[in-house]
Amino acid sequence: MFNSLEPSRPDAILALMQAFSADAREDKVDLGVGVYKDADGATPVLRAVQRAEQRLLETQTTKSYVSPVGLESFRDAMCRQVFGADADLSRIRCAQAVGGSGALRILGDLLRRSRPEAGLHLSDPTWPNHVPLLKSCGFALHDYPYYDRDSGQVAIVALLDALRAMPEGDIVVLHGCCHNPTGADLTLQQWRAVLDVVMERSLFPFIDLAYQGFGDGLEEDAAAVRLFADHVPEMAVAASCSKNLGLYRERVGAALLLAQDTPQADLAFGQLGTLVRSNYSMPPDHGARSTDIVLSDPVLSEDWKAELESMRQRMMSLRQRFADGLRQRSNSPRFDAVAGQRGMFSLLPLTPAHIETLRERHGIYLVGSGRINVAGLPDDEPGMAALCEAIVAVGSA
Repeated sequence: MFNSLEPSRPDAILALMQAFSADAREDKVDLGVGVYKDADGATPVLRAVQRAEQRLLETQTTKSYVSPVGLESFRDAMCRQVFGADADLSRIRCAQAVGGSGALRILGDLLRRSRPEAGLHLSDPTWPNHVPLLKSCGFALHDYPYYDRDSGQVAIVALLDALRAMPEGDIVVLHGCCHNPTGADLTLQQWRAVLDVVMERSLFPFIDLAYQGFGDGLEEDAAAVRLFADHVPEMAVAASCSKNLGLYRERVGAALLLAQDTPQADLAFGQLGTLVRSNYSMPPDHGARSTDIVLSDPVLSEDWKAELESMRQRMMSLRQRFADGLRQRSNSPRFDAVAGQRGMFSLLPLTPAHIETLRERHGIYLVGSGRINVAGLPDDEPGMAALCEAIVAVGSA
């Protein structure tokens, strides 16, 4: 049965994790794995989540299934978090999903079913898993230019030109905030320009909102979604609770739809439920119910927002200190863009040879593209200084 299969390609990030774990050096630095880490290098369980889980354990009376589209109160809470507290929900529907990745997949399947002739366009670069995940839905995938490596900024002119050249009715995947892997986000003015072209070309916006709260703030990071929702006739949003609630292993996500009217919203939502049923049948409940408790309890919600903001501020501080340290040691603006980027990731202007040297000589681990996890930067001054010195020395060689 299995002898006809070809060996699978090893996952680069998992291989990096294994190499880091096997490295005996005490001063090694992990900038590769894409999870939030605190100053001690741990991925914490947030205070509000711990309290919500405790309440859930004390009050839950059954482990029976919920439904293919998940917990209704969780879905309503996610609609408000993404589209705003005052959003008109008559055209908006939400299905609970197995993390942000699950939301991308079931939305991708729905869009493929409803518009099979459409091409799907991804930013260059993009989150690596976008490609196999959405390709498996059956789409013909295309790239559009996004990032200027020389400036560390969005290549907005090239991006808009590419949008104008897309066939009418095609689907364009946009990172709602905290672009992965570059950290370079569109300004609100640039988002308006993108919106104008999307509407002009009748493109379908598919927004991946994986890091809401990690960029400029919980409300600010939803600005692009809400801007589009005010103007486009229909759109899709994949949201994740893995990062902003620290629920990585619980796999909590939301697949959100905006349709032209209520009947079309109901039609699409019914199809989404059918796709879930035929894919994985039912979503897991524990993480979504814990999230619902946090979002619905005013005290827990405020505590969560405060802890989330402290995480965001810490990453902003690390960005600034890292950029300052690199400028001081390189005496050049080569790395300055890192300070103005947002979210957990930035893409350093390093070659694969530089990255290999950093790993072998200095115990500094990052993926081959040059992407770093900002949350993994050292909090202590000696550690930050040593890291900056190593990067500048290797990059100058």
